[in-house]
Amino acid sequence: MNPLGIERLGVFGMPPVEFIALAADLGCDFVGIGLAPSGDFNPHGYPQWSLRDDGALRRETRAALADTGVGIGIVEGFAVVPGHDPRAFAGDLDLVAELYGGRINAVSLDKDIGRTIEGFAILAELAGERGLLMGIEMGSLGPIGQVEPALAVCRGVGLPNLSLLIDAMHFFRLGNTVADLKTLPPELVGYAQLCDAPWQARFETYMEEAMYERLAPGDGEMPLAGFLDALPAGTPVSLEIPMRERALSGASARERLEPSVIAARALLARNRAT
Repeated sequence: MNPLGIERLGVFGMPPVEFIALAADLGCDFVGIGLAPSGDFNPHGYPQWSLRDDGALRRETRAALADTGVGIGIVEGFAVVPGHDPRAFAGDLDLVAELYGGRINAVSLDKDIGRTIEGFAILAELAGERGLLMGIEMGSLGPIGQVEPALAVCRGVGLPNLSLLIDAMHFFRLGNTVADLKTLPPELVGYAQLCDAPWQARFETYMEEAMYERLAPGDGEMPLAGFLDALPAGTPVSLEIPMRERALSGASARERLEPSVIAARALLARNRAT
């Protein structure tokens, strides 16, 4: 059984306690959060918030997790960047541990694979000291868009708390296949993000589509049934489905996300039955 969650990109700045309540209402197991909102797009006028600066909000978030049984699947906001020392994230990692977030997501914005390995190794060691797992996301901004360099980075870091985060849109748009996913060692696939998309990009830049407009499972052309079937048993699957146009038209976060939750559950159930 794959635990099912919702990522923060789909709720456009919703505060964490409200986000946790939404996930519980939709019957989801976990949320993917950040320590502060991502970006400035806030169509519902949510108040500004920060888990870094607001101890009371951290306490309220922990209470909401305990009350609902919803977990934190991943905490975003960690990057290897040229000229930036990953040790500067130590304070944020302390907060993740305080919030019971078991896994962080890290990306590399450095095209140099050697510096990427070095930065991820420092960050993974810091995470491990706090009992945290670390996912590294395959994507176009760093050197790990393809399976082989992603494996090389994992082997180069060589720490047991490190695994890959596989985002369906990034994975397939960057030329990887279901067959490629099946070649990954199961212990290196730690977390999956699910959405749908057409094969042909719909926006001027890839990042605009990735950050603001994705499709519910079944509404695009990605081979999602094969994607889910290729994941190791029990891999957490989280819906990363921002829908800017629907939000601007007045659709609530629940109205946008509930059809995606239903579609994801149907796909997961079909895979279990086959």
